[in-house]
Amino acid sequence: MAVSNLSPALRASASSRAHPKAKPGYGKRSVPDQRPPHEGDFALLPEREWHIAGYVDALPEGAAMDIKSLARSQPLYGQMAVGSALRALGVAGHLRHVRCLSGEGGQVRWVTRTFWSRVARDNEWWDAFLTTEERCSAPQEAAAPPPPWVHAVPAASEAPASAPAQPPIAAVPQQRTAEPEPQPEPEATVDRPSPALLALARLGRTDSRLALSAADCAALEQAAAEWFARGVDADYLTRALTAGLPASVDSPFGFVRRRLRDKIPPRLPAAVLAVPGTPVRRLIIECTECGVPGRPEAFRDGLCRPCRQLGPV
Repeated sequence: MAVSNLSPALRASASSRAHPKAKPGYGKRSVPDQRPPHEGDFALLPEREWHIAGYVDALPEGAAMDIKSLARSQPLYGQMAVGSALRALGVAGHLRHVRCLSGEGGQVRWVTRTFWSRVARDNEWWDAFLTTEERCSAPQEAAAPPPPWVHAVPAASEAPASAPAQPPIAAVPQQRTAEPEPQPEPEATVDRPSPALLALARLGRTDSRLALSAADCAALEQAAAEWFARGVDADYLTRALTAGLPASVDSPFGFVRRRLRDKIPPRLPAAVLAVPGTPVRRLIIECTECGVPGRPEAFRDGLCRPCRQLGPV
């Protein structure tokens, strides 16, 4: 068809919809030292991957990189094809999905980012880059405050003129405090659904293959709440549950229950319990196919061991 003769940059502009931005902290991140775009970029890739690569390459920093947004914003490929193309681009060395700790102190959360390289990189390059990225994302030590005596005594040249002596203020006897008026009892608040229950209830709207009944959501609420207790939000949970879905899901309840158990993220370490001198991981790799997180040595070409054994889709 006619669009097959367009360059990747022109293909990227073929969509009639504006591509959405990801939430702050999420989305596309280009690796440093990118060379300028060229018409021959991605020429060695198959047709589908060539198109998706050209489209992603033209996206701005912070653009949404989830499969649903990419499929909705470009005209040629649906969600399954986009997911397969992203997997192939990860194997080819153009991208890596990672989870990063964002925030400081007690206000931290895991966010998902996709690092993109216009040039295909090997595993060693990606390992070195992500190690450096994790080191740069670690919080810097705050400058120590000045000693308390620095501003305690003003310099002689800055000493203020002596003020006239003020007469002593007579002590006022303590007044009797009036008895507080009784406050009305607060009205009973209506029970609101938990964030975990809401996230489960909205799964079917995100992907109809994971539509859950009210009873299903109630049965899975506790398992989903454990994810929130580990510092993730509803978007993170939804993405983890819907990534890499098969063509059909016979039992949405059983499928979601298993993913809630198998893909639960690591618990955030408490600062007060951290052993001095022990580094805290602030960046972990995520499998391009199934989204499971893990240590860099467990991945090859952006894939975990089980997904590598499955072969290309």
